[in-house]
Amino acid sequence: MSAPAPSSSPAAALRYTLRRTVGLLIVMGGVAAMAHAIWHDLMGREPAVAQAWAAGWMAAAATALGTLPVWFSSPPSDRTRDVLMGFGAGVMLAASVFSLIVPALDAAADLGHQGWMRAGLVGAGLLLGAGLLMLMERLMPHQHFIKDEPARGRGGNGARPRQQRLWLFVMAITLHNLPEGVAIGVAYGGTDAAQASALATGIAIQDVPEGLVIATALVAAGIHRLPAVLLGAASGVVEPIGALGAAWMMEWSTMLLPWGLAVAAGAMLFVISHEIIPETHRQGHEVQATTGLMVGFVLMMMLDTALV
Repeated sequence: MSAPAPSSSPAAALRYTLRRTVGLLIVMGGVAAMAHAIWHDLMGREPAVAQAWAAGWMAAAATALGTLPVWFSSPPSDRTRDVLMGFGAGVMLAASVFSLIVPALDAAADLGHQGWMRAGLVGAGLLLGAGLLMLMERLMPHQHFIKDEPARGRGGNGARPRQQRLWLFVMAITLHNLPEGVAIGVAYGGTDAAQASALATGIAIQDVPEGLVIATALVAAGIHRLPAVLLGAASGVVEPIGALGAAWMMEWSTMLLPWGLAVAAGAMLFVISHEIIPETHRQGHEVQATTGLMVGFVLMMMLDTALV
């Protein structure tokens, strides 16, 4: 990973920081220009796909915003981190129900499915989404954000090499963020704009504390603050990519809509149950984390019902 800033003098350290900051701004400007060019091209041909692409970048920007406190201040306490993660879980849970599962049931009804057929189709989609993510987790080596945190230090103490730990974290971040991008793309590709906007807003809200947790976990794994912030911010890039692909798939056929919504919801429910909730309860902060979850759920429910 990148070497730490030189410490020969305060002036040298300042010049080093300025160079890195300018380089970061140049890279961010290039990415923004590329994203805008793709959005402009899509708007003339496929507006729904263009909106999904833009919403995915909004979520990615929220993730990047959440990483910044790690660069400028000390990481949050374990209790604060668990409350923030619980809040994010509540937002995702409400988004899964009100922005994905309910519209999936409506879409199945629009296709002529009623009663058990409609419920069975959506239920199968939920299980398929959770099953796909479970299979990806089994096949892709990865490391959980905090509960598998390796011991600090080097040498023969059994700790994983630094580059391997970094790779495992990157895989975990990809697994965690992909369902959110897919959910955004499915919503914009198949549901009405207001409902899709509510979902994208909710995901962006919960991505802010998620970015903070990701950057904090990377620092805890022994990665310097600046690279941890950059990696945490870059982890959100999978969301616009997932949103773009999912929106394109929804454009192909309305028959895919209830399946796409249900699969995205199932994947998000898997992340909530398998990753977030167990982590927030691991260190004895169950009450605080549950309070955060309830606040996040109510906030997302109000956003969803008020904007639609």
